[in-house]
Amino acid sequence: MSMPPDPRLDGLEVYLVGGAVRDARLGWPVGDRDWVVVGATPEALRQRGFKPVGRDFPVFLHPDTHEEYALARTERKQGHGYTGFEVHASPEVTLEADLARRDFTINAMAETPTGELIDPYGGADDLAARRLRHVSAAFVEDPLRVLRAARFLARYRKLGFTIAAETMALMRQLTDSGEMRYLVAERVWTETHNALGEADPSAYFQTLEACGALAVLMPPLATPSLPEALARLEPVPDESNSHSVALWRWARLGEHLEDDEQSRLNDAVKAPNAFRDAMRLAALSRRLRHRIGGQRPDDGGEDRADAIMTWLDGIDAWRRPERVAPLLALIAHDDGGLADDLALAWRLASQILPKALLAEGFRGPALGEELSRRREATVREALASR
Repeated sequence: MSMPPDPRLDGLEVYLVGGAVRDARLGWPVGDRDWVVVGATPEALRQRGFKPVGRDFPVFLHPDTHEEYALARTERKQGHGYTGFEVHASPEVTLEADLARRDFTINAMAETPTGELIDPYGGADDLAARRLRHVSAAFVEDPLRVLRAARFLARYRKLGFTIAAETMALMRQLTDSGEMRYLVAERVWTETHNALGEADPSAYFQTLEACGALAVLMPPLATPSLPEALARLEPVPDESNSHSVALWRWARLGEHLEDDEQSRLNDAVKAPNAFRDAMRLAALSRRLRHRIGGQRPDDGGEDRADAIMTWLDGIDAWRRPERVAPLLALIAHDDGGLADDLALAWRLASQILPKALLAEGFRGPALGEELSRRREATVREALASR
């Protein structure tokens, strides 16, 4: 993509790199644009008004566009995990050397400001072949790349992408080496959260399972029930934004787990409280489906009204009514009849308010007991008439 002249860049050797180059050629929406500057020093960029923002290596924000400009650099492994690198940035580092440190060939392409492609590692060919392939053997120096491979496949698998066999072999090597254990939980969650919002989130977890990383990072998911769990990721009850999509996909992924296994899973990745709560609520709803799903009031089975009231109490519907609609949508995907009964029960029971009972003289524990009794009686009567 050709760019208009920018006086602040006069005399600098600048290249567009990474995702913007890749996605433009894929016809995918282009997000942030990142640039590499070759042959310059930090002082040279400061003198042009660029603001330094990099903590571990020299990255600057353009004073007008606020896009990131990083000095060309190389990296050398010094320790464990994805942070154990020694960074070397200097005017002597070439564009090819900077691109060589990147994870996949499709991310190791660059463009000049006039739109000329520079592709020393075959990224364009891999893009055409819909293939995720590592740039070099240095791939095994960074365990985070296993998660990135899985996340990119979650994004692009519906376009026909696969992971190259030789790259998958290196991912297994990374897992077998024990390097995955050095990834901090917060970083695992960041990649997982992003993958949950991609077009094909199942690809993320299937890839981690295939290379052995799932058992290391999220043990409660690494079971024979994983395919069943992944089949529940679509649809979600709220598709209003990417956060809601990720939230409910995570909830569905772990709704089959017992409470202790849910805690283990959420603790392993340090999932935020909202995601933990959503998973717990989805599990309560799943258990309700298993208890009375498909059962009618005259089936002679467990009392339907009592089970529904227990569910409403369990999700704290009286104080958190906003929880009801998405959970009803979740249940409707599996059992429309139950969802209809729950919607009716909620509509009627929520109309019985403490204020009316206070006017009748109920106080203290007696108020709560009578409120529950009347709500359940209303639900029972309504269900019996259906």
